[in-house]
Amino acid sequence: MTWLITGGAGYIGAHVVRAMTEAGERAVVYDDLSTGIAERVPDGVPLVVGSTLDAERVARALADHAVTGVVHLAAKKQVGESVDLPLHYYRENVEGLRVLLEQVTGAGAPGAPGVSSFVFSSSAAVYGMPDVELVTEETPCVPMSPYGETKLAGEWLVRATGRATGLATASLRYFNVAGAATPHLADTGVFNLIPMVFEKLTEKAPPRIFGDDYATPDGTCVRDYIHVLDLADAHVATARALRSSPGRDLTLNVGRGEGVSVREMIDHINAVTGYDRPPTVTPRRPGDPSRVVASADRITAELGWNAKHDIQDMITSAWEGWVRLHPEAARG
Repeated sequence: MTWLITGGAGYIGAHVVRAMTEAGERAVVYDDLSTGIAERVPDGVPLVVGSTLDAERVARALADHAVTGVVHLAAKKQVGESVDLPLHYYRENVEGLRVLLEQVTGAGAPGAPGVSSFVFSSSAAVYGMPDVELVTEETPCVPMSPYGETKLAGEWLVRATGRATGLATASLRYFNVAGAATPHLADTGVFNLIPMVFEKLTEKAPPRIFGDDYATPDGTCVRDYIHVLDLADAHVATARALRSSPGRDLTLNVGRGEGVSVREMIDHINAVTGYDRPPTVTPRRPGDPSRVVASADRITAELGWNAKHDIQDMITSAWEGWVRLHPEAARG
Protein backbone atom coordinates (compact mmCIF):
# COMPACT_ATOMS: atom_id res chain seq x y z
CA MET A 1 0.00 0.00 0.00
CA THR A 2 0.92 3.64 -0.37
CA TRP A 3 0.06 5.78 2.67
CA LEU A 4 -0.56 9.52 2.51
CA ILE A 5 0.58 10.88 5.88
CA THR A 6 -0.86 14.33 6.50
CA GLY A 7 1.22 16.39 8.91
CA GLY A 8 4.13 14.07 8.15
CA ALA A 9 6.70 16.85 8.56
CA GLY A 10 5.60 17.51 12.15
CA TYR A 11 7.05 16.07 15.34
CA ILE A 12 4.79 13.04 15.63
CA GLY A 13 4.19 12.80 11.89
CA ALA A 14 7.89 12.52 11.07
CA HIS A 15 8.21 9.61 13.48
CA VAL A 16 5.21 7.90 11.90
CA VAL A 17 6.76 8.33 8.44
CA ARG A 18 10.02 6.87 9.73
CA ALA A 19 8.29 3.87 11.31
CA MET A 20 6.15 3.20 8.24
CA THR A 21 9.06 3.29 5.83
CA GLU A 22 11.25 1.15 8.10
CA ALA A 23 8.39 -1.38 8.16
CA GLY A 24 8.47 -1.53 4.36
CA GLU A 25 5.40 0.63 3.70
CA ARG A 26 5.41 3.30 0.98
CA ALA A 27 4.74 6.80 2.31
CA VAL A 28 3.90 10.21 0.87
CA VAL A 29 3.93 13.28 3.15
CA TYR A 30 1.24 15.96 2.81
CA ASP A 31 1.95 19.01 4.99
CA ASP A 32 1.33 22.75 4.79
CA LEU A 33 4.61 23.36 6.69
CA SER A 34 2.93 25.85 9.02
CA THR A 35 4.58 24.01 11.91
CA GLY A 36 6.17 21.09 10.10
CA ILE A 37 9.80 21.08 8.95
CA ALA A 38 10.59 19.83 5.43
CA GLU A 39 14.01 18.53 6.52
CA ARG A 40 12.30 15.96 8.73
CA VAL A 41 10.97 14.12 5.67
CA PRO A 42 13.33 11.24 4.79
CA ASP A 43 15.12 11.10 1.45
CA GLY A 44 13.06 9.21 -1.09
CA VAL A 45 9.70 10.10 0.52
CA PRO A 46 7.70 12.56 -1.62
CA LEU A 47 6.59 15.78 0.07
CA VAL A 48 3.45 17.51 -1.17
CA VAL A 49 3.05 20.99 0.33
CA GLY A 50 -0.61 21.85 0.81
CA SER A 51 -3.52 22.31 3.18
CA THR A 52 -6.18 19.69 3.82
CA LEU A 53 -8.66 22.49 3.14
CA ASP A 54 -7.48 22.56 -0.50
CA ALA A 55 -9.69 19.88 -2.08
CA GLU A 56 -8.03 20.10 -5.49
CA ARG A 57 -4.54 19.76 -4.02
CA VAL A 58 -5.61 16.79 -1.88
CA ALA A 59 -7.28 15.04 -4.82
CA ARG A 60 -4.21 15.53 -7.01
CA ALA A 61 -1.90 14.11 -4.31
CA LEU A 62 -4.11 11.05 -3.88
CA ALA A 63 -4.21 10.42 -7.63
CA ASP A 64 -0.60 11.28 -8.46
CA HIS A 65 0.77 8.86 -5.87
CA ALA A 66 -1.90 6.13 -6.20
CA VAL A 67 -2.63 6.41 -2.49
CA THR A 68 -4.46 3.46 -0.92
CA GLY A 69 -4.36 4.45 2.77
CA VAL A 70 -4.31 7.69 4.79
CA VAL A 71 -2.83 8.49 8.21
CA HIS A 72 -4.26 11.88 9.17
CA LEU A 73 -2.19 13.80 11.72
CA ALA A 74 -2.42 17.33 10.34
CA ALA A 75 -4.23 19.52 12.89
CA LYS A 76 -3.95 22.49 15.18
CA LYS A 77 -3.26 21.15 18.65
CA GLN A 78 -2.72 23.81 21.32
CA VAL A 79 -5.43 23.66 23.98
CA GLY A 80 -5.04 27.24 25.19
CA GLU A 81 -4.93 28.64 21.68
CA SER A 82 -8.09 26.73 20.81
CA VAL A 83 -9.95 28.54 23.60
CA ASP A 84 -8.98 31.89 22.06
CA LEU A 85 -9.47 30.79 18.42
CA PRO A 86 -12.30 28.24 18.36
CA LEU A 87 -13.45 29.08 14.82
CA HIS A 88 -9.92 28.62 13.52
CA TYR A 89 -9.63 25.24 15.25
CA TYR A 90 -12.98 24.00 13.95
CA ARG A 91 -12.08 25.12 10.43
CA GLU A 92 -8.63 23.52 10.41
CA ASN A 93 -9.42 20.36 12.36
CA VAL A 94 -13.01 19.55 11.41
CA GLU A 95 -13.54 21.18 8.02
CA GLY A 96 -10.04 20.11 6.94
CA LEU A 97 -10.90 16.53 7.88
CA ARG A 98 -14.25 16.72 6.07
CA VAL A 99 -12.57 17.92 2.88
CA LEU A 100 -9.95 15.18 3.16
CA LEU A 101 -12.55 12.44 3.70
CA GLU A 102 -14.62 13.73 0.80
CA GLN A 103 -11.64 13.38 -1.52
CA VAL A 104 -10.59 10.05 -0.01
CA THR A 105 -13.97 8.44 -0.53
CA GLY A 106 -14.10 9.71 -4.10
CA ALA A 107 -10.46 8.88 -4.86
CA GLY A 108 -9.37 6.53 -7.58
CA ALA A 109 -10.53 6.41 -11.16
CA PRO A 110 -12.14 3.17 -12.41
CA GLY A 111 -9.54 0.44 -12.23
CA ALA A 112 -7.38 2.33 -9.73
CA PRO A 113 -7.00 0.86 -6.23
CA GLY A 114 -8.55 3.77 -4.30
CA VAL A 115 -8.25 4.43 -0.58
CA SER A 116 -9.40 1.60 1.67
CA SER A 117 -7.96 2.54 5.09
CA PHE A 118 -7.99 5.71 7.21
CA VAL A 119 -6.14 6.23 10.51
CA PHE A 120 -7.14 9.34 12.49
CA SER A 121 -4.95 11.07 15.05
CA SER A 122 -7.16 11.73 18.07
CA SER A 123 -6.28 12.67 21.64
CA ALA A 124 -6.91 11.90 25.29
CA ALA A 125 -8.29 15.46 25.34
CA VAL A 126 -11.61 13.96 24.21
CA TYR A 127 -12.09 12.63 27.77
CA GLY A 128 -11.87 15.98 29.52
CA MET A 129 -11.57 15.46 33.30
CA PRO A 130 -12.35 11.78 33.87
CA ASP A 131 -12.73 10.80 37.51
CA VAL A 132 -11.45 7.24 37.08
CA GLU A 133 -8.33 5.30 37.98
CA LEU A 134 -7.77 4.15 34.39
CA VAL A 135 -9.35 5.71 31.31
CA THR A 136 -10.83 3.09 28.99
CA GLU A 137 -12.26 3.68 25.55
CA GLU A 138 -15.72 3.41 27.15
CA THR A 139 -15.06 6.28 29.59
CA PRO A 140 -17.50 9.10 28.75
CA CYS A 141 -16.03 11.80 26.52
CA VAL A 142 -16.57 15.30 27.91
CA PRO A 143 -13.88 17.49 26.27
CA MET A 144 -12.97 20.69 28.09
CA SER A 145 -11.59 22.74 25.18
CA PRO A 146 -12.39 23.46 21.55
CA TYR A 147 -9.31 21.40 20.66
CA GLY A 148 -10.72 18.34 22.44
CA GLU A 149 -14.12 18.99 20.88
CA THR A 150 -12.63 19.03 17.38
CA LYS A 151 -10.91 15.71 18.02
CA LEU A 152 -14.12 14.10 19.25
CA ALA A 153 -16.06 15.53 16.30
CA GLY A 154 -13.31 14.18 14.05
CA GLU A 155 -13.79 10.68 15.47
CA TRP A 156 -17.52 10.90 14.79
CA LEU A 157 -16.92 12.05 11.24
CA VAL A 158 -14.36 9.33 10.51
CA ARG A 159 -16.57 6.60 11.98
CA ALA A 160 -19.70 7.76 10.15
CA THR A 161 -17.81 7.94 6.86
CA GLY A 162 -16.48 4.44 7.35
CA ARG A 163 -19.93 3.05 8.04
CA ALA A 164 -21.39 4.78 4.99
CA THR A 165 -18.64 3.85 2.54
CA GLY A 166 -16.94 0.70 3.83
CA LEU A 167 -13.72 2.58 4.53
CA ALA A 168 -11.73 0.80 7.27
CA THR A 169 -11.10 3.36 10.03
CA ALA A 170 -9.27 3.80 13.32
CA SER A 171 -9.07 6.66 15.81
CA LEU A 172 -5.99 6.63 18.05
CA ARG A 173 -6.34 8.56 21.30
CA TYR A 174 -2.82 9.69 22.20
CA PHE A 175 -1.88 10.34 25.79
CA ASN A 176 1.19 12.49 26.65
CA VAL A 177 3.76 12.07 23.88
CA ALA A 178 7.46 12.58 24.58
CA GLY A 179 10.93 11.59 23.42
CA ALA A 180 12.55 11.37 20.01
CA ALA A 181 14.07 8.79 17.69
CA THR A 182 17.01 11.09 16.91
CA PRO A 183 17.88 14.61 18.08
CA HIS A 184 16.88 16.19 14.75
CA LEU A 185 13.37 14.70 15.06
CA ALA A 186 12.81 16.07 18.58
CA ASP A 187 9.82 18.25 19.42
CA THR A 188 10.72 21.90 18.88
CA GLY A 189 7.64 23.26 20.71
CA VAL A 190 7.49 24.25 24.37
CA PHE A 191 3.92 23.32 25.20
CA ASN A 192 4.26 20.09 27.20
CA LEU A 193 5.75 19.36 30.60
CA ILE A 194 9.15 17.97 29.58
CA PRO A 195 10.22 20.82 27.24
CA MET A 196 8.70 23.35 29.65
CA VAL A 197 11.00 22.02 32.39
CA PHE A 198 13.96 21.99 29.98
CA GLU A 199 13.28 25.64 29.16
CA LYS A 200 13.31 26.66 32.82
CA LEU A 201 16.51 24.73 33.52
CA THR A 202 18.18 26.38 30.53
CA GLU A 203 17.11 29.78 31.86
CA LYS A 204 18.61 28.81 35.25
CA ALA A 205 15.15 29.17 36.74
CA PRO A 206 13.21 26.66 38.86
CA PRO A 207 10.71 24.41 37.04
CA ARG A 208 7.08 25.19 37.83
CA ILE A 209 4.45 22.94 39.35
CA PHE A 210 0.91 24.19 38.80
CA GLY A 211 -0.74 23.18 42.06
CA ASP A 212 0.37 20.64 44.67
CA ASP A 213 -2.97 20.12 46.43
CA TYR A 214 -4.56 17.54 44.13
CA ALA A 215 -5.94 14.26 45.45
CA THR A 216 -2.85 12.32 44.32
CA PRO A 217 -0.04 10.67 46.35
CA ASP A 218 2.24 13.75 46.20
CA GLY A 219 -0.42 16.37 45.49
CA THR A 220 0.63 17.01 41.88
CA CYS A 221 -1.15 15.99 38.68
CA VAL A 222 -0.59 12.47 37.35
CA ARG A 223 -0.29 11.74 33.64
CA ASP A 224 0.44 8.83 31.31
CA TYR A 225 3.48 9.40 29.08
CA ILE A 226 4.12 7.52 25.84
CA HIS A 227 7.37 7.53 23.85
CA VAL A 228 6.88 8.86 20.33
CA LEU A 229 8.63 5.74 18.99
CA ASP A 230 6.00 3.53 20.61
CA LEU A 231 3.26 5.79 19.28
CA ALA A 232 4.71 5.53 15.77
CA ASP A 233 4.81 1.74 16.05
CA ALA A 234 1.16 1.80 17.10
CA HIS A 235 0.36 3.53 13.80
CA VAL A 236 2.14 0.82 11.83
CA ALA A 237 0.24 -1.89 13.71
CA THR A 238 -3.04 -0.07 13.17
CA ALA A 239 -2.42 0.51 9.47
CA ARG A 240 -1.69 -3.17 8.94
CA ALA A 241 -4.74 -4.23 10.93
CA LEU A 242 -6.99 -2.09 8.76
CA ARG A 243 -5.40 -3.38 5.58
CA SER A 244 -6.15 -6.96 6.57
CA SER A 245 -9.73 -6.24 7.74
CA PRO A 246 -11.78 -4.20 5.25
CA GLY A 247 -14.56 -2.21 6.91
CA ARG A 248 -13.01 -2.47 10.38
CA ASP A 249 -13.69 0.32 12.92
CA LEU A 250 -11.28 0.81 15.84
CA THR A 251 -11.04 3.35 18.65
CA LEU A 252 -7.92 2.83 20.74
CA ASN A 253 -6.06 4.49 23.60
CA VAL A 254 -2.31 4.77 23.05
CA GLY A 255 -0.59 4.99 26.42
CA ARG A 256 1.48 2.90 28.83
CA GLY A 257 -1.13 2.53 31.54
CA GLU A 258 1.34 3.95 34.08
CA GLY A 259 0.90 7.27 35.84
CA VAL A 260 3.77 9.64 36.65
CA SER A 261 3.22 12.77 38.74
CA VAL A 262 4.56 16.18 37.80
CA ARG A 263 6.89 16.17 40.79
CA GLU A 264 8.18 12.69 39.92
CA MET A 265 8.77 13.77 36.33
CA ILE A 266 10.76 16.83 37.40
CA ASP A 267 12.89 14.60 39.66
CA HIS A 268 13.56 12.28 36.70
CA ILE A 269 14.47 15.24 34.49
CA ASN A 270 16.88 16.64 37.07
CA ALA A 271 18.57 13.23 37.30
CA VAL A 272 18.94 12.83 33.52
CA THR A 273 20.12 16.39 32.83
CA GLY A 274 22.45 16.69 35.79
CA TYR A 275 20.62 19.71 37.14
CA ASP A 276 19.49 19.85 40.74
CA ARG A 277 16.97 22.63 40.73
CA PRO A 278 13.98 22.19 43.06
CA PRO A 279 10.65 23.23 41.54
CA THR A 280 8.52 26.13 42.63
CA VAL A 281 4.79 25.70 43.22
CA THR A 282 2.34 28.12 41.59
CA PRO A 283 -1.48 28.11 41.62
CA ARG A 284 -3.42 25.48 39.72
CA ARG A 285 -4.26 26.05 36.08
CA PRO A 286 -7.99 26.01 35.34
CA GLY A 287 -9.22 22.73 33.88
CA ASP A 288 -6.27 20.51 34.84
CA PRO A 289 -7.62 17.11 35.93
CA SER A 290 -5.80 15.46 38.83
CA ARG A 291 -5.18 12.14 37.06
CA VAL A 292 -5.43 10.93 33.45
CA VAL A 293 -3.93 7.49 32.88
CA ALA A 294 -4.82 5.16 30.02
CA SER A 295 -5.97 1.62 30.04
CA ALA A 296 -4.01 0.08 27.15
CA ASP A 297 -5.78 -3.28 27.33
CA ARG A 298 -7.81 -2.82 24.15
CA ILE A 299 -4.91 -1.92 21.86
CA THR A 300 -2.97 -4.90 23.19
CA ALA A 301 -5.91 -7.22 22.59
CA GLU A 302 -6.73 -5.82 19.13
CA LEU A 303 -3.23 -5.31 17.73
CA GLY A 304 -0.81 -7.14 20.04
CA TRP A 305 0.89 -3.78 20.64
CA ASN A 306 2.69 -2.86 23.87
CA ALA A 307 4.84 0.13 24.75
CA LYS A 308 8.54 -0.72 24.98
CA HIS A 309 10.12 2.54 26.16
CA ASP A 310 10.15 3.96 29.69
CA ILE A 311 10.31 7.44 31.20
CA GLN A 312 14.13 7.37 31.22
CA ASP A 313 14.17 6.76 27.45
CA MET A 314 11.72 9.59 26.85
CA ILE A 315 13.61 12.18 28.89
CA THR A 316 17.08 11.18 27.66
CA SER A 317 16.14 11.33 23.98
CA ALA A 318 14.14 14.55 24.42
CA TRP A 319 17.07 16.15 26.24
CA GLU A 320 19.47 15.24 23.43
CA GLY A 321 17.14 16.98 21.00
CA TRP A 322 16.79 20.01 23.27
CA VAL A 323 20.57 20.39 23.66
CA ARG A 324 20.97 20.18 19.88
CA LEU A 325 18.81 23.31 19.56
CA HIS A 326 19.96 24.92 22.84
CA PRO A 327 23.64 23.99 23.31
CA GLU A 328 23.92 26.38 26.25
CA ALA A 329 21.65 24.03 28.23
CA ALA A 330 24.34 21.34 28.38
CA ARG A 331 26.68 23.64 30.29
CA GLY A 332 24.37 23.66 33.30
